[in-house]
Amino acid sequence: MTGRVTVIVGASSGIGLATALQLAAAGDRLVLVARDSGALDEAAERCRTEGATEVLCVPADARKKADMQSLVDQTMAAYGRIDVLVHTATVMAYGTIEQVPSEIFEIVVDTAIHGTAHIARALLPVFRTQKQGTFIIVNSLVGSITVPNMGAYATAKWGQLAIARTLQQEVRDQPGVHVCVVSPGSTNTPIYRQAANYTGKAARPPFPVVQPERTAAAIVGLADRPRNHVSIPVGPPNPIIIAGYRLLPPLFDALVGPLFKLAALTGTKQPATEGNVLAPAPAKERVHGLWPEK
Repeated sequence: MTGRVTVIVGASSGIGLATALQLAAAGDRLVLVARDSGALDEAAERCRTEGATEVLCVPADARKKADMQSLVDQTMAAYGRIDVLVHTATVMAYGTIEQVPSEIFEIVVDTAIHGTAHIARALLPVFRTQKQGTFIIVNSLVGSITVPNMGAYATAKWGQLAIARTLQQEVRDQPGVHVCVVSPGSTNTPIYRQAANYTGKAARPPFPVVQPERTAAAIVGLADRPRNHVSIPVGPPNPIIIAGYRLLPPLFDALVGPLFKLAALTGTKQPATEGNVLAPAPAKERVHGLWPEK
């Protein structure tokens, strides 16, 4: 058998699906992972059409340790190795710390933090045995700043970045093993409409918005040429925003609240919703969101 073996956790929508399609076109053997089996089947069919040499679907939840161990075990049983694992799975919630119910907050955080740790515990022993492999973690601009009404997501992504940086330090004894981080900013994916939301208004990606294919291209580039950078940003304003957060905190804090309401929320009223946090919403799963309309 030929072709790189690539696992994508969170493959049924958004950046994960865009990445799967690009890797399919490159001829990778793909293992697609998401919570909903029907959405995975649809993603698999698209990947086969794009040129994937083989596609294995594994319905699983990154928050569950046993699911992630089973994912690695099934992949090894099928292919005998794992070359790349891309972790894009995420859920999001809008609302103040006071507004977001504790269960929703905890699941948002668990998916990013414990999900990443569960994957690492199952995956890295395989990479150490192989003496090679690349673990690509999709973080976020919000992993380097904080934003009012996004406290759950910021907590999740700051914690995830801490795990990623620690893993990079802990695999330094294995030159062939890489842990890479990609941090996209505002991206046109369905997550803004799938998120839990307690603000009273529908959410949108703030301008400027990049398409998920751009982040997917960065991920594919790391799969081809892995680099253990702290974080590879995707989106033109990211470095400027991070610099403002770190160097001018009083000004940043004064501006971020009004700008969030102006740029990240629409004028459309929306009742409180759990979104896809507690359960997947397969009808809304696709590569692109609604900005611009696709």
